[in-house]
Amino acid sequence: MSDRQERKISGLAVPRLSQYYRALLDSQSRKVISSEELSLLTGFSAAQIRRDLACFGQFGKPGLGYNVEDLKNALIQILGMDREWNVALVGVGNLGAALLGYKGFRRPGFRLVAAFDIDSQKVGQTVEGVPILHEDHLIEFVQKESVQLAVITVPAAAAQEVADLLVRAGIRALLNFAPLRLKVPDSVMVHNIDVAIELERLSFLASRMKNVNFS
Repeated sequence: MSDRQERKISGLAVPRLSQYYRALLDSQSRKVISSEELSLLTGFSAAQIRRDLACFGQFGKPGLGYNVEDLKNALIQILGMDREWNVALVGVGNLGAALLGYKGFRRPGFRLVAAFDIDSQKVGQTVEGVPILHEDHLIEFVQKESVQLAVITVPAAAAQEVADLLVRAGIRALLNFAPLRLKVPDSVMVHNIDVAIELERLSFLASRMKNVNFS
């Protein structure tokens, strides 16, 4: 399997793997769990679960199910949570400030080490224990602190410039909240979260639900 194919499969499966992992965390009182039981906990079909896991190795035994602790540890490694990732955030506006308080960054495996902005009134402050630095210091800080993941929460007009800066600094993956498709090298992963698109997707789905009246 080529690296591009593996990345495509991984990208499609990762959100489901994360949900399998959370289900296993809630099932640690038991030793074994079947794909059917995982299906009930996650909402994905047992066949889908087996296909997803098969992309990354051989887990469990037919007729016996999965060892909960072994599968949980395997998913920790697959999801890259067997190490601590330093994360930087760029853009401390309303969304960026809200994300600074996001408890997900306090989960094992992730450490939000700094935020960056160009607003002199924000630079020098500390929010939820995270220092806000000027963007002029971004490359130096990222390289010194071995930051490999970054979150972009700047306006669309500034997003590509910020992405270019992060790429030069050596960032490996970007979580982009700006409504703009970023141009980055193939070696850099980008996950885009466009709230407007997600709302439009919801409206599309909701408008096709039975017994929904939009008049």
